[in-house]
Amino acid sequence: MSKSRLEGKVALITGAASGIGEETAKLFAINGAIVVIADIQDELGQQVVKSIGTNRASYFHCDVKDEKQVEDTINFTLQKYGSLDILFSNAGIIGPLTSILDLDLAQLDTTFATNVRGVAATLKHAGRAMVSRKIRGSIICTASVSACLGGVGPNAYTASKHAVVGLVRAASSELGGYGIRVNCISPFGVATPLPCNAYNLDPSELEANSCALAHLKGIVLKAKHIAEAALFFASDESAFINGHNLVVDGGFTVSSQTPPT
Repeated sequence: MSKSRLEGKVALITGAASGIGEETAKLFAINGAIVVIADIQDELGQQVVKSIGTNRASYFHCDVKDEKQVEDTINFTLQKYGSLDILFSNAGIIGPLTSILDLDLAQLDTTFATNVRGVAATLKHAGRAMVSRKIRGSIICTASVSACLGGVGPNAYTASKHAVVGLVRAASSELGGYGIRVNCISPFGVATPLPCNAYNLDPSELEANSCALAHLKGIVLKAKHIAEAALFFASDESAFINGHNLVVDGGFTVSSQTPPT
């Protein structure tokens, strides 16, 4: 398979200092893209740039809760590289792990500020940049299997990821008129630092849990599988796909957990 599927493209990835974002940044670069790593983890972000090469990647500090920082990150990308062809709005948090009966609404607000407001800000400013420059771009957002099914993740996280899918569907119908595609990816449990730290699990433990629940056996879900889904959406191979939620879950959300007897 060609390794130049994104040749000449400029991609901005939020939450790219670790986990799915880091894996995607590296894969995009391998496939020819220039990548802007946006995150609040400055040291890790710079390490990702170094691993890719400063000729193909840059780091910019961005807390997506702050719309001005999102706008500044978009402007940095445009000024440095002259374009913005791909946005992967991937930054997110797990939020509180409590039951609905004990939910702290301030923590709910914080979760939505990152997972929903942050996505909305990136859609707004990347969309503006693409429309004004007549770029037929691709915007990809990270949702979750928790956007498809209740009881899989914490309450605030589940609600926020449902909202992400709603934003994608709404934005796709509007931005599609400008030739801009907006899609999202809903991963199953991937052993990245975010859930491992939240649930105090080793990567092997989280992977074992996911393998036990997924209906597709014989494969362990890795961040690279989500990155490959993002690459598909970023490339011209998905040229007529818009408003889609691609669930990468080994069939977990589409059939009963109990096989028929």
